[in-house]
Amino acid sequence: MNSGDSQYYSGVPLPERMRPADLSEYVGQSHLVGPGCILRNMIDSGNLSSFILWGPPGVGKTTLASIIAHTLDREFFTLSAVSSGVKDVRDVIEKARNKSLFSASAAPILFIDEIHRFNKAQQDALLGAVESGTVVLIGATTENPSFEVITPLLSRCQVFVLKSLEAADLKILLDRALKKDPELCRRKIVVKEDEALLRQSGGDARKLLNILEIVVDATLPSGDGSIVIDNKAVTSCLQENMAIYDKGGEMHYDIISAFIKSVRGSDPNAAVYWMARMLAGGEDPLFIARRLCILAAEDIGLANPNALLLADSTFRIVHSIGMPEARIPLSECAIYLASSPKSNSAYLAIDEAIAAVEEDKTAPVPLYLRNAPTSLMKDLGYSDGYRYAHDYEGHFTDLEFMPDAMRGRTFYKPQPNAQEDRLKVYLQACWPKYYTKKK
Repeated sequence: MNSGDSQYYSGVPLPERMRPADLSEYVGQSHLVGPGCILRNMIDSGNLSSFILWGPPGVGKTTLASIIAHTLDREFFTLSAVSSGVKDVRDVIEKARNKSLFSASAAPILFIDEIHRFNKAQQDALLGAVESGTVVLIGATTENPSFEVITPLLSRCQVFVLKSLEAADLKILLDRALKKDPELCRRKIVVKEDEALLRQSGGDARKLLNILEIVVDATLPSGDGSIVIDNKAVTSCLQENMAIYDKGGEMHYDIISAFIKSVRGSDPNAAVYWMARMLAGGEDPLFIARRLCILAAEDIGLANPNALLLADSTFRIVHSIGMPEARIPLSECAIYLASSPKSNSAYLAIDEAIAAVEEDKTAPVPLYLRNAPTSLMKDLGYSDGYRYAHDYEGHFTDLEFMPDAMRGRTFYKPQPNAQEDRLKVYLQACWPKYYTKKK
């Protein structure tokens, strides 16, 4: 390698240096790009339609879009939803439209990274061009597109789900980097143990290569000049370089996990700390607000139903005002949820009910619970025997509402807290055979 090469490589991160240029170098997602699979068939035939790649960070979404454009020799426009506005979208579409007027080539590809961050107006601006085929849209998102992409646009796109890379995939990438990267090749690197490398990467190729580069740069050569990488070296190095490692948001899932567990564990101080880490790292505030809604339902639940109302209001407020002001309602909600009594009874109840449904999906609805909008249905006994609860004392009857096969099953089990203690008293009065007082 000459000095010019060294200067070039020293400024380019390892994940970028190792980005594959074609499908033969692409690792993972065999369910999509393996021989005979749906996306591979689309590429091989050249019949490309708009689609969205949904998956966690570092699994090859951006790389795959680039490879497709290169393989099919299509013009490739890229936009980042973080920094692009409606004007940027319209400018790209106009360029694509002008190109089609003077060329018979296939429609260019418009790749939008983090498409879930586009607002409705930005997504609306894409609709006409996607529908007319002016551009082929490839969107990339770490969020469920059903929630983040407007229905008209989603209906015009296929959704392909990408998976976290498996250990075997990560080992291929690790070996390739050590053997083929010019910067690493000039050093004598010995990987004695790779368990910590693989574990810390969490199925994320970019994370793996970033960790490898950090460890190599931070590890002193041994007596023979070799850099030995083992589990202890990786763990020690990451602890010492955590601030650098977090700066680019690579620990997205680790930090959101710490945030969720802090709220669940009733520690408001840790909750706002981890929230601050996410905001400082450029995390989408709406992503945090969505997690607060989930926490309010899953972990606070019926112990304090107002928590879900506050979380929902927080989401709407954050969506309306944006950063930096959004940090304040986010903090208020996180502190409130962390300081609230906890119950996961609703979460457990629905999961147990879903499991029961999986056991028997055909249990018939009792005739007296069925609707009877026609005379024929009435003649067949539909709704016969139903008792309208409000006609009875206490607005309650002991009518059975479960199908016969499910009678006696109690999915909702009140947990010990002030709110659910009151619910339990009521249920014991209504259903003593199911919610009997302990002796």
